[in-house]
Amino acid sequence: MTSPERPEGANDGIPGRAQRADTGVPGRGEGPDTGIPGRAEDPETGVPGRAPVIERRLHPVTPLRRAWAPLAVLAGWAVHDPNGAQEQLARLTDTMLLLGIAVLVPAAGLYGFLSWWFTHYAVTDTELRIRTGLLFRRTAHIRLERVQAVDVSRPLLARVAGVAKLRIDVVGTDDKDELAFLSEREARALRAELLARAAGFAPETAREVGEAPAHVLLRVPPSELARSLVLTGATWGSLCAALIVPTVLWLFTENVWTVLVTALPLLGTAGASSAGRFVTEFDWTVSESPDGLRIDRGLLDRAHETVPPGRVQTVRIVEPLLWRRRDWVRVELDVAGSDNSVLVPVAPRAIAEAVLARVLPGASVPPELSPAPRRARWCVPVWWRGHRLAVTGPVFAARSGLLCRRLSLVPHAKVQSVRLTQGPWERRWGLADVHVDTGADKTVTARLRDAGEAARLLAEQAERSRTGRRDAPPDRWMTAG
Repeated sequence: MTSPERPEGANDGIPGRAQRADTGVPGRGEGPDTGIPGRAEDPETGVPGRAPVIERRLHPVTPLRRAWAPLAVLAGWAVHDPNGAQEQLARLTDTMLLLGIAVLVPAAGLYGFLSWWFTHYAVTDTELRIRTGLLFRRTAHIRLERVQAVDVSRPLLARVAGVAKLRIDVVGTDDKDELAFLSEREARALRAELLARAAGFAPETAREVGEAPAHVLLRVPPSELARSLVLTGATWGSLCAALIVPTVLWLFTENVWTVLVTALPLLGTAGASSAGRFVTEFDWTVSESPDGLRIDRGLLDRAHETVPPGRVQTVRIVEPLLWRRRDWVRVELDVAGSDNSVLVPVAPRAIAEAVLARVLPGASVPPELSPAPRRARWCVPVWWRGHRLAVTGPVFAARSGLLCRRLSLVPHAKVQSVRLTQGPWERRWGLADVHVDTGADKTVTARLRDAGEAARLLAEQAERSRTGRRDAPPDRWMTAG
């Protein structure tokens, strides 16, 4: 990794600290005359004080988005109670219908305008503050040191209007706060400032740093993505189900509505697993920057996401049966407090493992994995061959699956707890399962291990987790590497 360009006087060697040009002492945004960190001199009184907080509004096109809320409520009511909605419409005359439209459309527009007018955001020395609410006011105080990712997304209509949505991922929260919409330029500038501030840069320095430089690690060609979807068993399975199940129902019931009710969801599933994934994962690009790995993707809706450093709990290497001849793999992630789940949709194994090494520094895919004992076939016929295990210095690695292999890598420092379970049939054959729980509320299981080996794994893994957390470097943003 390379450090972002920092302004003159900021090369004191301490990440995120700016150095005063006159004294050489590190500070955080000193005022021009006072020398007091984070304070500027009031021009009228000459008394040092904090710089005023400037609140800003969202982009002027935002009311158009929010004006749909009242209409969406009516549409939801009509879908929930179609018979009642139809009866109400039947009672309305043409004049009443026109009057209703004449009242509803301006009311929706007024709601959108007022909701935009009463929404403000501001970046202070310590937090991002978002004030929203027309009748019930809500103020979100997002501590900058707890920001772990800032994503920029541009839905299709937003791209046409030249605006973008900013989503802030904060440690310890399930839902992301968002600012929708900002101009594309403002969204990127605010994202860069928030990440720089989260890294510890002073307010004035953070604005000058700009977006950290990025180096492209991987770009998935659309042709390769399309071929991988064709060779995915889930695509063909959902398509066959969409064709076979409605046909069978028609032969037995000859009821058109039954066939339609069944066929439409199945066709939707088939489309989501093929065309939907192609549209979502189109032009997938992974870049490395000081603020983490960046992912740019999407054909219609463009998304700019960040895999925050040090927050990855588990990496999964997925290898479908039809991909093995081409040596392709898919890399998935479990990130604490984040929805990011895919790192590489498809890539040759060597390239995917090189990207994986940037996510888990010092870790690599174990060259060999030990199989389950042969007696495990009495617990899980045939599929027992897919369960394998390897424990190396950096990671706990467990593989499952026979047709579609899934190899899960858990860094020892990310293990929260270790459990051993043993059912009655497993006890009969001297087998046990070892479960490793991570900080992303996920569990990786090494199944069908010898009972003695499982007991040793339980004790050894607990010790590896303690030493791994003790020796792990701190999770930092924008540090030199």
